[in-house]
Amino acid sequence: MYASSPPSISRLERRFTAPTGERSLRIYRPETEVSSLPVVLYLHGGGFVGGCLDDVEGICHFLANRCNALVIAAEYALAPAHPFPAAPEDAYAAILWISRHAASLGGDARRLAVAGDDAGGNLAASLTLMARDRGTPDVAAQVLIAPLLDPSMTRLGNGEQLNSDIDASTCANYYRQYLPMPRQRLHPYAAPLISTRRTGLPPALILTAGCDVLHREAEMYAEALIGAGVPTQVVRYPLVTHAALSSHVPAREEIVHFLRRRLREMPADSRMNT
Repeated sequence: MYASSPPSISRLERRFTAPTGERSLRIYRPETEVSSLPVVLYLHGGGFVGGCLDDVEGICHFLANRCNALVIAAEYALAPAHPFPAAPEDAYAAILWISRHAASLGGDARRLAVAGDDAGGNLAASLTLMARDRGTPDVAAQVLIAPLLDPSMTRLGNGEQLNSDIDASTCANYYRQYLPMPRQRLHPYAAPLISTRRTGLPPALILTAGCDVLHREAEMYAEALIGAGVPTQVVRYPLVTHAALSSHVPAREEIVHFLRRRLREMPADSRMNT
């Protein structure tokens, strides 16, 4: 399944219909003889109010190359013009499009993972809840990189003590625009950490940065998943900041190792029964 030497990567642009309108997909496909590749949906960060596909060019190219996988970055609506639930619903429309079109792109939708950093980590976690609750598609793994998971902001660390590059006022500004109505902050698709239903979720890799006020809530989410019986790995990188985590080479290598293990090729008898 995985090439011994790095393949070249082709990049395609596609559009999909989301609840907020037409949105873009950027598809990274290794030039390989493998006819059916595992698939990774990647969601960019930006605090729900910014960010774009260009921001994740590096990590998507890296994962496509090192995992020999079809990696697809999806655009989604941004607040405040499009507050919750626009972003997760757009992301859900993207994953449905991917599950339907993966085969025509050389991907295997039965080996589908979601990943994201910052707000994209929140959306990736939310997607696993939505897919479970709605019955489709099957998600095989999730990767959350320095995710924003708790709009109550009651688990934030001390920014000065941690030398964090993100602080409480920044998080508050993000959530104020993304979740303008207080009751939205209690919705599990907006606040995965407070969800009371965690069974049936896919195996998770949660990466946190030591110099980040958000690392405590992400690690608490990892504990909650473990308590619900979800296979979960959590790794903290002590001297790394929030913004630097997705480009930190050891963190990227950890993602590769996790995805290779979780998205390995299905046995032939399993394929015949699906």
